Amino acid sequence: MQPLALIIVCLIFISLILAVGLMDLGRLDNTLVGFMQNRGLDIIGNIQRSAQGNFSNLIQLRGDNLADTLSPFTDETFLPQKVLINALVGLSRHIDKTWDSPQGRGERDTIHVREGLWLLAVTDENGRITYSNRAVPPNILGRADPVIQGKNEIIIDLFQRSGKERVGFIASKRTAGRGAVILALDDPGFQFWSARIAVQKAIDEAGWGKGVAYISILNDAGIILGSAGDRPPDLKEASPASAAKRRQVANRKLSLNGKDILEVEGPISLEGEVIGTARIGLERDRTDEIVRENRFHMFMSMFAVMLLGLLSILTLFQNQNKHLARIEEMSRRLRQSERLSSLGKLAAGVAHEIRNPLNAISIAGQRLQREYLPEDAGRREDFLRKTGVIRDEIRRLNGIVEEFLNFSRRDKLELKDYPVEEILQKLVSLVEEEASVKGIAIRRDWDRSVSPVPMDVDKFQQALLNILKNAMESISGEGTITVSVGRPENGTVGIWISDTGSGLTPEEIERIFNPEYTTKEKGLGLGLPIAHEIIRAHGGEIRVESRVGSGTTFEIRLPAKDRR
Repeated sequence: MQPLALIIVCLIFISLILAVGLMDLGRLDNTLVGFMQNRGLDIIGNIQRSAQGNFSNLIQLRGDNLADTLSPFTDETFLPQKVLINALVGLSRHIDKTWDSPQGRGERDTIHVREGLWLLAVTDENGRITYSNRAVPPNILGRADPVIQGKNEIIIDLFQRSGKERVGFIASKRTAGRGAVILALDDPGFQFWSARIAVQKAIDEAGWGKGVAYISILNDAGIILGSAGDRPPDLKEASPASAAKRRQVANRKLSLNGKDILEVEGPISLEGEVIGTARIGLERDRTDEIVRENRFHMFMSMFAVMLLGLLSILTLFQNQNKHLARIEEMSRRLRQSERLSSLGKLAAGVAHEIRNPLNAISIAGQRLQREYLPEDAGRREDFLRKTGVIRDEIRRLNGIVEEFLNFSRRDKLELKDYPVEEILQKLVSLVEEEASVKGIAIRRDWDRSVSPVPMDVDKFQQALLNILKNAMESISGEGTITVSVGRPENGTVGIWISDTGSGLTPEEIERIFNPEYTTKEKGLGLGLPIAHEIIRAHGGEIRVESRVGSGTTFEIRLPAKDRR
């Protein structure tokens, strides 16, 4: 359950990081959008201040004190007037040029509304009015007569209003011959044109600069008062119905010519009244780059957290497997201890129940050999062979019982300092004759310089004897057993027992000291486990090095200091 819980925690943690990262990205994007919006509003404010100055100059030249204050007339004052006149003359030339074309005929009834004209009139060379959106006042027609007759190219009377209509006009000669195009502006029309000229001049003077894709200012009728740059297509047909909505500051993201744009929309005022809406397109290249960088860092952080979580899970799996392996090993040892305890109790019972009958059978067998030996030589040999088998098997059963007893004993060690060489000398002398009969040579390799070792002499002698017997049993035919003593490390004494026997596989080396494992066909195979237990009880350790077919070496290390 721990890895699963850790996976769930990691997923929750990653989800929280992702949510927080996305929220941070959203806040960053909103902050950058807010910064760009403020920049757009600053540009709108600059345009508005410049347009207000231009508008005030035009109103002053109109002859009415519509502005709160009058400024001294300078070249700067008359510059908007010149721009206004040029714009109206240009409109007059456009109307004259397209008047008889399909485009001109289609615009005749709407152009005066779109352009804020109080009067649009066209005359022929005889002074007859061929088109007029309203009745032409006589005073305007009379003053425009020199142009109609072809005597003058243009007459301008915009700023000195006359007649009861109090309108100003421009009359320009038609290019096809005699006749004139007359454009007249009343006060609302003059203010519309003044606002258009003031705004466009302010945009041109603003130097809207790097990062600005376009600027467009529309009035409430959806007419563009001024613009610069490549405008989006929807700006060409703005709906007047959205005028009230355009009073608010807003922004939107769009794509223009393959570039990401943030359009900032805000109201623009002249003389304290809102005349329309300014729409400024700001390029998002740098802000999008910042967002992409932060998104990259967020995903890299998330990847690092995922990698860290994965490594934590793997580490937990490994630790858990090791922990389970230790638990399994402890359980195995516990079962082994319980089994050994049961073996001890069983051994005591076996010794009591079996030894006495075995002794009786052994005595009976000896009496049979002594008292009932046949006189016939042929039968005597067969009789001795069969009673010998009985005697040998009784001896083997007695050995099995003895192994049980030795393995089950857990007596306290009675330690005393004793020379290792003397024990080895005694053991070699004990098994040397048996080894010689089997064709096995025993070599000694030690000196008297090794200090005595604290040991229980009888038990330690039993452990070494079991190892020597195991070495002899591993040799089939002739071979050699080498016994040596030395000091491999400070504070320890080493004993090496090497044979030239059949050797052991790595799997057998792992299980050689397990009481449940044996390679013997007869007996219980408890000799090495008993030796292992005795050496461990002395505070020592036993190591095995072996190769199949190359023999085996048992290395025993004992502490040289007293560890009672």
